Amino acid sequence: QVQLAESGGGSVQAGGSLKLSCKVSGAIFMTCGMGWYRQAPGKERELVSTLTKDGTTTYLDSVKGRFAISRDDDKYILYLQMHSLKTEDTALYSCAADGYDCSGSWPYWGQGTQVTVSS
Repeated sequence: QVQLAESGGGSVQAGGSLKLSCKVSGAIFMTCGMGWYRQAPGKERELVSTLTKDGTTTYLDSVKGRFAISRDDDKYILYLQMHSLKTEDTALYSCAADGYDCSGSWPYWGQGTQVTVSS
């Protein structure tokens, strides 16, 4: 059974930093790729960052240069380091994993961790 569990969210002032973690149980960790999504109240969910098995990363334009995705292959943890946080980064952040078929369907999701950035 695949389970993803996020942690590390919280409340921070603008300009601050947070590091999110996504602990993965099951064999899905980096089988294909993993990523972080976020959804703010009243807004569409958006893809923040992805990391493929070979180490290729992608970032949402608005977070480039401020966020960094990484992983610990020994601990089966995906990270999202966030610096210079802005109020518009406030959202529920969820990690997701692609399926064993690497289809880009992202069938595995965590419950999310709330990030709140105040001015």
